[in-house]
Amino acid sequence: MNIIRFKNVNALREEIFRSPLEQYVLVQLDDRPINLDPIYINRVVDTASEIDSTLTYCWFRERQADGSLLDHPVNDYQPGSLRDDFDFGPLVLLNSADVLSATESFTDKESAMLDGGWYALRLRMTIGKMICMIPEYLYTVERRDYRKSGEKQHDYVDPRNRAYQIEMEQVLTNHLGMIGGLWSGNTEKVDYDSEQFPVEASVIIPVRNRARTILDAVNSALSQETNFPFNVIVVDNDSTDGTREALHSVGDDRLKIIEVRDEEKLGIGGCWNRALLSEHCGRFAIQLDSDDIYNSPSVLQAIVNKFRSGNYGMVIGSYAMIDFEGNPLPPGVIAHTEWTDDNGPNNALRINGLGAPRAFFTPIARRILFPNVSYGEDYAMALRISREYGIGRIFRPLYLCRRWEGNSDAALSIEKVNANNAYKDCLRSIELMARVKASFDEATRNGNNPFNPASLFDSNLLPPFIGGDDDISIEGFDDDEDDDD
Repeated sequence: MNIIRFKNVNALREEIFRSPLEQYVLVQLDDRPINLDPIYINRVVDTASEIDSTLTYCWFRERQADGSLLDHPVNDYQPGSLRDDFDFGPLVLLNSADVLSATESFTDKESAMLDGGWYALRLRMTIGKMICMIPEYLYTVERRDYRKSGEKQHDYVDPRNRAYQIEMEQVLTNHLGMIGGLWSGNTEKVDYDSEQFPVEASVIIPVRNRARTILDAVNSALSQETNFPFNVIVVDNDSTDGTREALHSVGDDRLKIIEVRDEEKLGIGGCWNRALLSEHCGRFAIQLDSDDIYNSPSVLQAIVNKFRSGNYGMVIGSYAMIDFEGNPLPPGVIAHTEWTDDNGPNNALRINGLGAPRAFFTPIARRILFPNVSYGEDYAMALRISREYGIGRIFRPLYLCRRWEGNSDAALSIEKVNANNAYKDCLRSIELMARVKASFDEATRNGNNPFNPASLFDSNLLPPFIGGDDDISIEGFDDDEDDDD
């Protein structure tokens, strides 16, 4: 079996027509040299044949510059694996008939996309089909990207990739339309003054062991200039490095400290819930990470003004990347300008975050609450809010995100990156299926006879929910923009 280097959908179709007797085609997705293990062909083809898999892939190894081999496991495919950068590895086995069927109605424009139509192809091929990931290392490729995880995470919002992102957004929107997963476009009315609160706004800062940075964050929040009362709620998750003592040295009664014991086992999401449910929490709960700072004294005022100017359950600003000394870092300002009011909630299922700083209308956040994890907790909240409520955007920088050696996501292992991505794929799966179900229920109430949404997912069920202590990174406790990228 020959390896076909994927160029575009039309070229792949021509290769299949030239080899009409092949049930499967082996497709390479990048240019790296590949060395197959002797067992590879038999293993993947036999497995695909036995279960009628439309797309089969496996773990692989990467040969580093010094000649050593690095294991590169990859994730199982979920219904919510909608990211255009989902890591299959550089080699996939595709069912030839499924490729032809999925691409029969492809336009020349789809084939001419910057990725050759690969994203559209794999989304369409996997609707209601079996996808198989073999957790075995069956081939070796040359490693070329040596960047640390923290240096890669903003690739998709780099302005240089904007044209590509626009195309991928359209592909996903079309896909959601095909499977009944499009956002309804309806937003609930928000009554900001239906309840009484002790203050108009609260800055919420979860922290654990950030003695070096916590006072910068707190002072940044306390220095805000507003025409309304606000406070700062710091949830200290059993710090042992002097963070708690530093907090108690602040002589400002607007600072409210909630002390958490280690045995409570709270992640960042759990700390957020403690702050939200506190008697001190204001009408609007506004995020600040424990090693970041606001870029001016007018941030809180701008966020509250945005809430009051519209009908929003959540407001999200923009931020700039800096090093610890305040020097700009690429890609610079992260503004998420791809967001639009009419399609943002759909595109949110494709990207890994929505931005920062994030602010929530407290009654809505209290009703939903955050998952008790330390990665993806605010992405989960934002997805859920976007289903029912409008999200207001501020596209100018309000926030300085400091990248430094203390960031908990600066240099993650492949296994930890996979665990993080699998969790967000799980969140996307839940949101996607909720939207599909709502669309199905609405059509049924209107007397229509739509397809059963369960048929979309029978063949690629959700894996067990990710949880447990290994998935809650307590040490080095901060968001570090892992969800806002």
